Amino acid sequence: MNLTITVDSHVLKRARLRALEEDTSVNAVLGDCLEAYAGGTGRNREAVHRLVRLAESTESGRGGAAWTRDELHER
Repeated sequence: MNLTITVDSHVLKRARLRALEEDTSVNAVLGDCLEAYAGGTGRNREAVHRLVRLAESTESGRGGAAWTRDELHER
C-alpha cells in the first residue's frame, strides 16, 4: 500500500543520509514507525522514538513551499 506524506526537504535529506549509514531506507524506517504506532514492539518502538526525536530537534520548515507529486518523485 502507498502513503504520501509531507516532509521538509532538509529533514528528508538528513533522514536519507542516516538511513544510508544504517544500511536501511527511509521507507523501511517509516514502515517500522507505523508498525510500532499500530502496536508493534521492540525494534519498531525504538524507530518511533528516533523519528520523534528527529522531528522535535529540527528547526526547519517548508517556508510556504509546495511541491507536486511529480516534483517529489523526480529523479
